[in-house]
Order: sequence, then C-alpha cells, then structure tokens
Amino acid sequence: MAEYIALIHKDADSDYGVSFPDFPGCITAGSTLDEARAMAAEALAFHIEGMREDGQEIPSPSLLAEVMRERTNRDAVAFLVAVPDQPERNVRVNVMLPEGLLRQIDARTDNRSKFLAQAAVLKLRGGVTRRLIAKHAAGERKVRRVVPKAKRKSKQQGARGA
Repeated sequence: MAEYIALIHKDADSDYGVSFPDFPGCITAGSTLDEARAMAAEALAFHIEGMREDGQEIPSPSLLAEVMRERTNRDAVAFLVAVPDQPERNVRVNVMLPEGLLRQIDARTDNRSKFLAQAAVLKLRGGVTRRLIAKHAAGERKVRRVVPKAKRKSKQQGARGA
C-alpha cells in the first residue's frame, strides 16, 4: 500500500483545502479537518482509479523534503494518505446453479457477478449461515453476523471453566 503526501491549506475565510503534489489537479476540501482528511482519501482513490482506467502510470510517492522545497507548499500542513494497491483482476468463471436459485438472485440484483462475489466473501468470513440467509430472504432489516456453532460452543465452555 503506497502513501502519498497531501497538503492542507487554510485561508481565514475558506474551508480546509487539500492538494496532492504528486497528482496535480487532484484537489478537494472540507469544512473541518476531519472532513478534509476523509475527502482527501476519497479524492485520491478516485483520481488514481481514473488514471488506471486510462492506462496512465501512477507516480511513486515523493519525499517530504522534496515537497517542502517548493515555496508554495511551505505554508501547508502535510499528512499521508494511504492508497490500496491495484485491486485484483476479475476472472470470468462458468458455474452451474439450480434454476430456482438463479431466479431468486435475478429478483434481487441486476449484477449476478457482484452478488455472487459478495456472497462468497461473506461465506469465507464465516458469517453466512442458513439462518442468516433465511432472515435476509424474509426481509428482516436487522441482520447480525452469526457466530458459527463451533465458536459459540468454545466460548460457552471457556465461560463455564472460569
């Protein structure tokens, strides 16, 4: 994960502005410092995503000393914004599903691939059970992560032994 320098600028009558020396033209602002930092992370991620889609090379992060040599940057406060590495490439797969299940999926989404990928991630995290799926299918709004039975039993046994 790369970290890029962001610069916060603040004039008396303005919001907190954020710019990125490594990405000219990528700017954002926020009415509070926290909002400016959050907006900075979002703006940089969006900017880099666009560069990747356009096939542009992503620059290496500059050193703070290099950035602060610029006279215009000396009045700013620097902070780092982390940018996740390029996401994994999606790969086409051919799967067979029962026709009724496919109809149920299609009734809930316009994007089968995304739906199945999200379901797989939940299952791999151990949070999907038949009970959870049934609750969701029944339209219950509050869906909690269900702790697998094996983990529940080990927690209960640990509590009894104490």
